[in-house]
This record gives sequence, structure tokens and C-alpha cells, in this order.
Amino acid sequence: MKARDAAAPSEFQHDLIRMRVDGLVIERLAVPEPGLRIDPEDRGIGAQFEHRGLTRLLPATYHKPPTLRGLVDTDDERDILAEIEGPTSGRLQAERGRKPHIDLRELACRRRSQNLRIYGDSHVNAAFTYTRTGVNRFNSGERGAWYCAWNVMVSVREVAFHRTRELTYTGRFEDRARYVELLADFIGVIDDITDDSTRPALNPDPAIGYPEGQSLAQQLRRHGSRRLRNPSARAPAPGGNCLVCFEPRAILNVRPGASWDLVWDGTPDYAIVAVG
Repeated sequence: MKARDAAAPSEFQHDLIRMRVDGLVIERLAVPEPGLRIDPEDRGIGAQFEHRGLTRLLPATYHKPPTLRGLVDTDDERDILAEIEGPTSGRLQAERGRKPHIDLRELACRRRSQNLRIYGDSHVNAAFTYTRTGVNRFNSGERGAWYCAWNVMVSVREVAFHRTRELTYTGRFEDRARYVELLADFIGVIDDITDDSTRPALNPDPAIGYPEGQSLAQQLRRHGSRRLRNPSARAPAPGGNCLVCFEPRAILNVRPGASWDLVWDGTPDYAIVAVG
């Protein structure tokens, strides 16, 4: 069965394939190749989609050049200090094959020559090897995921929600945080649950939505899903959609974008300031 997605024409003009995953109806978004017959029961769908420049926001403190580099004069000395840092770094542990919940072959550095490092490799790997205390909607504490959005303001709303939540725990809404855009491209098949915002996995209450979302993500990954389009719980206006990517190797061409300051001045409300 095919249905045309008319809800967000600025983002998608593709065919939807509805499929059932452990009792849940999921829409698999794809652009069919000319003359290709798409069978909803066929896991080997050859259709592709392409979206460029989706935005993930990273705290600027995590975007700076490696701290150790400023302490040494040569790359050899840097490697020695990296060995010392390794036992306390989840990313480095994963890149050495010591993380049981992520396959070493999945990581960005393993897709290329050992002598070639490309911008974004460490950021991609870190997204899957470091997890937030209290976890997120579509990942557990054992394995992370790459969260991003088509609209940067949706990403702002998402990170601001978590930052405000953390400030609530302190009882003091005084903060200024800088975030850097990481832009990435995605090519392939995408699963879609934007048709029904009443799904338990999309409940805005983390106590309800997060366990349900993690369960859904596990089901989808078992069925070969690599990406999921979902409506933002923090920016629910039309077009406020997010993408969560479950595999490092599905994240392409990572590059830096603009910077933004989020400012809290005594209340849970915040101001957004473009930097530069």
C-alpha cells in the first residue's frame, strides 16, 4: 500500500510504505527508482532518499580541539597521552573494541584508512558511546544515537528542554550555554511515525515516552531500521520533525555550521542568540 505524504511538503515528496513491526504500523519512506516495484514485505527495498544538512546541536565545550593537543609538541607525544586518557574515555574504549554494545566495525573511524581522519568521526562515535544520564527517547544507557532535525530551531527547542530540565534540578535558572551546529547528510530508507502523535513512544513526559520509545527503537533495529523520522515533542508545530539515526555508518558528510547561545536569566524561559 502506498500513500503520499502531504503533511510536510517542504521536507518530503516521497512514497510511504506501511509495514507492521511487532504489532505497530510503521511507515517506511522511500523514493522509488523508475520502474521499480516496491513490495512492502520485501526487506531488500532498493529505493533511496536523500536529505542534506540536518542539524544536530553540540555543546561548544565538546566541539573544541582535543584538550591533550595543547599539552604536547608532537603527534607521538599526543598518542602517549591518549593512551593514558583511554581508560576514562567511552569513545576511545569503543574505538578499541572494548564496548560490548557497539560493534567496532560500525564506528566512523573503521570506514576509512587507519591513516585518514575526517572531520566529524569523533563526534559521530561519541554520539553512540556516550549517553545522557536518564537516557533519551530512542536509546538506552548502553548505546547512544544521533539526534538531529531539518529545522535548526527544532534542534534548539530539543536541547533547551534538556538544559532547562537540568537547571530545574538546581533550582537556579542562571546559565549561558553555547551550541555548535553539526550538519550531516542521510541517504537511504527512512522509517516514519509522524502520522500519529498519540503513540506512547511520543509522549512528552520522559517517564512515559522514553521507555516506550526505547522499546520501539529496539524493535525497529531488529527489523533492520537505520533511521526514524518522528515528530518533535518540544516543537510540535507543523514541520517540527526530528530524525534519529541508529547506526554510525549511516551518518554522512558531517561538517560544522553556525553557533548559538542559549541564555537563562532567572526564569525557565530562555533567549536564543546567534553567534557571529
